[in-house]
Amino acid sequence: MRRYGRNADEDDIRVRPNRKGNRPRTSIRPKHEDAAEGMVLTVDRGRITCLVGDRTITAMKARELGRKAAVVGDRVSLVGDLSGGKDTLARIVRIGERSSVLRRTADDDDPYERVVVANADQLAIVTALADPEPRPRLVDRCLVAAFDGGLEPLLVMTKSDLAPPEKLLELYGALDIPYVVTNREELYDGGAADRVREHLAGRTTAFVGHSGVGKTTLVNALVPEERRRSTGHVNAVTGRGRHTTTSALALPLAGAGGWVIDTPGVRSFGLHHVDPSRVIHAFPDLEPGTEGCPRACSHDEPDCALDAWVEEGHADTARLYSLRRLLATRERHEGD
Repeated sequence: MRRYGRNADEDDIRVRPNRKGNRPRTSIRPKHEDAAEGMVLTVDRGRITCLVGDRTITAMKARELGRKAAVVGDRVSLVGDLSGGKDTLARIVRIGERSSVLRRTADDDDPYERVVVANADQLAIVTALADPEPRPRLVDRCLVAAFDGGLEPLLVMTKSDLAPPEKLLELYGALDIPYVVTNREELYDGGAADRVREHLAGRTTAFVGHSGVGKTTLVNALVPEERRRSTGHVNAVTGRGRHTTTSALALPLAGAGGWVIDTPGVRSFGLHHVDPSRVIHAFPDLEPGTEGCPRACSHDEPDCALDAWVEEGHADTARLYSLRRLLATRERHEGD
């Protein structure tokens, strides 16, 4: 082994040649100032479909993004082959700041948080009035996720030909949530679809609901040129449908300037990620009453100042009941 003395000359130092002939690595990342802007339409096993201008591009996430994942609705910057041709692949190098997020966990004690949709304006919560029976606790959980993530809720009730909507509406009347009542026959003749479309114009709306409620059937009626396979099957024993939508997909709402995001049917909606203190922001008529609450008040305890606030006539009793019902959803399971 060759050894060098204290006063070795530069010519004496051996340098291993770079066989690849490329430049050494650097911690300075390119800025990609020429990157094109796009929107994520769907994500499937690492392949991300984006809309860039009027072209659909297939892309992958750049390594420098680390663990940050792109989800449907994200505004992204792309480089590479942006032609949209067959077998071409681009790279997502930046993910823009999100104006809203719809998040959920598998269960309330599961710390793993999953972002389902980004940058949606509205969350359409689809529930059947019968076959399967309504699950108000799941609807409550979706409402909490909407309020927490910065989305405005819209309640869409399907299958009104099988049961009336009045009983379910009583639960949510105090929340002043916009709603639409539909049935299968009206979807086909266009009347119900038009009523729903009025709430979607110019907005990005994510649709969520458990399996078998007719969510994908509704999406197909709204965007007939992009039909997805519907379920139509509800298990007679469990009262639950089969999953037919396996990944979230953003679809343009023709003639209305909006977007419809269809998401897979859910059987649970965990809220481990939700800070209960943020739910009160969805009740502006009650929020001033919390100034007299003790520190870290759950708003459902004897010392809560909201009871006196309501008794003094500042807000409706039904509103306080609704708030506490939503806050209690983290303590319950959907099957309760």
